[in-house]
Amino acid sequence: MALTEVILREKINSLGAEADVVKVKAGFARNFLIPSGKAYEATKGNLRQIENLQKARVQREAEELVEAQELSGKISRMKPKFTLSIGANGKAFGSVTSLDIHKALEDKGISIDRTAIHLGKPIKSTGKTEVEIKLHAEVTTTVTVTVEAEEAAAAE
Repeated sequence: MALTEVILREKINSLGAEADVVKVKAGFARNFLIPSGKAYEATKGNLRQIENLQKARVQREAEELVEAQELSGKISRMKPKFTLSIGANGKAFGSVTSLDIHKALEDKGISIDRTAIHLGKPIKSTGKTEVEIKLHAEVTTTVTVTVEAEEAAAAE
């Protein structure tokens, strides 16, 4: 198993961010990372270029943080409502899942990754529930989800 060192040009999930020098299998570097322009070989000359990549990385991370903070403000003001059918014995038919919350946010023009919504288990009861959304490594917000019974919604 031959390993080689490469310098990443962009952020790659589960590998690293730009300007990181990582060891990967030689075939992965030769067949994917280098031809696709995502990395280049870690030679002495290329290692001198790391400073430029680090500046770009700092700028990108700062922009992502500001964007996440703005998005956090928008999301925290939202109060999505859902309606569940409730049977005669009070049992809910269906539930509110992270996919439902994701669709409600998209309908309001907020585009986030669905995996950012941290809902322990689907919501099967009426009332208000706080749902945590992790937008960035440093930015987490909550959205208040209201679930109403179908009979109560029809009565209004």
